[in-house]
Amino acid sequence: MPFELLVALRYLREGRTQTTLILTGIGVGVGVIIFLSALITGLQRSLVARTLGTQAHVVVRPREEMPRVLAPPDPGAARVTQVERPAQRIRSIVQWQRAQAEIARLPGVVATAPTIAGPAIAVRGDGASAVTVRGIDPASYGRIVDLGAFLRAGRLELDGFHAVIGAELARYLGLSVGDRFRLRVSGSAAADTGTGEPAGGDGVYTVSGILDLGNRDLNQRWVFVALRASQSLFGLEGGVSTIEVTVAGIYDAERLAGAITRRTGLVADSWMRTNEQLLTALRSQSASSRTIQTFVGLAVALGIASVLAVSVVQKAREIGILRATGTSRRQVLRIFLLQGAILGLLGSAVGIALGAALGLLFARLARNPDGSATFPVALGAVLYLRSAALAVGVGVAAALLPARRAAGVEPARIIRAG
Repeated sequence: MPFELLVALRYLREGRTQTTLILTGIGVGVGVIIFLSALITGLQRSLVARTLGTQAHVVVRPREEMPRVLAPPDPGAARVTQVERPAQRIRSIVQWQRAQAEIARLPGVVATAPTIAGPAIAVRGDGASAVTVRGIDPASYGRIVDLGAFLRAGRLELDGFHAVIGAELARYLGLSVGDRFRLRVSGSAAADTGTGEPAGGDGVYTVSGILDLGNRDLNQRWVFVALRASQSLFGLEGGVSTIEVTVAGIYDAERLAGAITRRTGLVADSWMRTNEQLLTALRSQSASSRTIQTFVGLAVALGIASVLAVSVVQKAREIGILRATGTSRRQVLRIFLLQGAILGLLGSAVGIALGAALGLLFARLARNPDGSATFPVALGAVLYLRSAALAVGVGVAAALLPARRAAGVEPARIIRAG
């Protein structure tokens, strides 16, 4: 065993009471860091999963038609210039196959899916409800949103005139699997047929499945049909109104949205823009976690520094003897730095056990009616290693000042003073 390590362990054993107290303090500090970090990370993951579980990371669509300025018939007449905003009906992305291929080639893009989304009225008997029809290709859209995970009844069958609807819409219209309802698209929502007049669509669909998307509004509004059926419904033969994109890193979505806009000239909205309040909440949680870790780290550092400073005073004579017998300043410095590292390492082991136990206990006690954890806790090896490294680093940093003081001890003066 190296000489410096042997002496460091001996000093820690001799001051058992102080060592136990500081280890307890470090353990509690690390335990708090692990518990709060796991709780906040788990909440963030849950929020992101619930938000992005039903939507694409980036949605690409054509640019809106610009307002037209209506000039007066007589240029010399004194009239107020009128600006008429065109009807914002469903429009297809020009050469969408080419745009989809260009988007798919961007680094960081995992999957793309052509879709159509537009307003309609779902009618059954005397009941009617405003809905959003989403025309999808199940094979490609399944890489964007796993609808099968939300299926509560029936099958995810969209061929022909089959539709998958939300649970709230099914309840409102009294629909179950196998029942039929009518979808009506108003003329203003349908695409321009080329004659200058938009044509509304109408079709009868059979419910093949019922979804519970975990959101009451989405369960009330969303109706999924086949992409080809929605093209006929909205008068977009062979076209699509949106291209939905999934990216590898969710926080890279805004950057990739900008790259998509520059490459294709289309409008690309990322989830970070459409969910700005959620993003602000996530950043606030991360900032609060870092603030707590900083103050806990300072408390641990002060505790270690104070214990080692007292140890330097208590062991001043022994340090002087060590220096007189040939121990170098660097060796004395290493002795106290090793004490800080040992305290940090042992304290982090205690803290990891404490933090993990608190996290698991909290997750077990706080349960939803369905048995899932109310507050999911994200425990893992990365968190443990990061916390241990933080504790050891703080321990060494806190030991630096007492170590320099010990290394500066003059042996002759200390031994003469008794």
